[in-house]
Amino acid sequence: MTTTTSAAVVESAGEGFHLTEVELADPRPDEVLVRMVAAGICHTDLGVAAGGLPFPLPGVLGHEGAGVVEAVGSAVTRVSPGDQVLLSFTSCGRCAGCRDGHPAYCAAWLPLNLLGGARADGSPTVTRDGAALGGHFFGQSSFARHALVDERSLVKLPADAPLDLLAPLGCGVQTGAGAVWNVLQPRPGASLVVTGAGAVGLSAVMAARLTPATRIIAVDRVPARLELARELGATHTVDTTSIDLAEAIGEITGGQGADGVVETTGNVGVAGAAVGVLAARGTAVLVGAPPFGSSIPVDVNFMLPGRKVVGLTLGDSETESLIPVLAELVSAGRLPIDRLIRHYKFEEIQRAVGDIVSGDTIKPVLRF
Repeated sequence: MTTTTSAAVVESAGEGFHLTEVELADPRPDEVLVRMVAAGICHTDLGVAAGGLPFPLPGVLGHEGAGVVEAVGSAVTRVSPGDQVLLSFTSCGRCAGCRDGHPAYCAAWLPLNLLGGARADGSPTVTRDGAALGGHFFGQSSFARHALVDERSLVKLPADAPLDLLAPLGCGVQTGAGAVWNVLQPRPGASLVVTGAGAVGLSAVMAARLTPATRIIAVDRVPARLELARELGATHTVDTTSIDLAEAIGEITGGQGADGVVETTGNVGVAGAAVGVLAARGTAVLVGAPPFGSSIPVDVNFMLPGRKVVGLTLGDSETESLIPVLAELVSAGRLPIDRLIRHYKFEEIQRAVGDIVSGDTIKPVLRF
């Protein structure tokens, strides 16, 4: 028996989200049926909905889900019915990246999470009136009252975990935190620059505050977001509407440059400028995703003193290890992601999208 549920369907690129009834397939042995409680909205959802990536439409997006398990496949061992779970990305579990503890670099990551719209064998997880819809987005497609989820997308949370607060851990928060903890790993006294004070950038700022870095520099063009960055742990802010980034970083670091950069904007001009402020042996982590085919100029001689540019997917996280730690830090008040969140009813998804596009909301979270 299939499960009939309500989902926010994108009918075609640029048309927005429309609530309609869909059917979910029965869980296969490695799948779980989850009743959604909350789901964050991420810029990746908006980019796909706008047609920026070749995901099959009509389709159901959503990849920061959290909910309660209703049914499990015969081979599922991570969770049982009634468990609270957070949903993140999926992976094959068999390739070298997965075996080495880096599932965000799974050999099948793109088709399984972002582009395929179906299970690995091509079969749909979501249909409407018998016709397949694009689904299986990040192994979940959580913009729906129920989601059919890969077991490898699930992380079990405590029974009292506040799901409508923790939902963004599945993508945005773990991406920003992972950029700092998993890649940059700041040494005592390090200087870090975060370009873009959105959900990912501010998560990086909060994560950096929990390291021995002593200069945490947030860069944006919105004064209110820079003020929030200071409240969340930034020691310095740079408003690039009136200040040159290189000059500002040079002044703050005594001419040495930044030991680490987390670039979250996806703007190639900002990315190029951010790489240019690196100190010798510094590392720039590129998180924001510009359109496919984008490039930034790199002066080879500038790179020779040990500078590095590293791409990043989802914080290079092993979710079953990182997400429970993030949840504990949130509960202890040491990672105050509530400062980023505004809640919306599921039926208000289009208003939430408008608010994130306008900048009125940093991280919208839908409640079901």
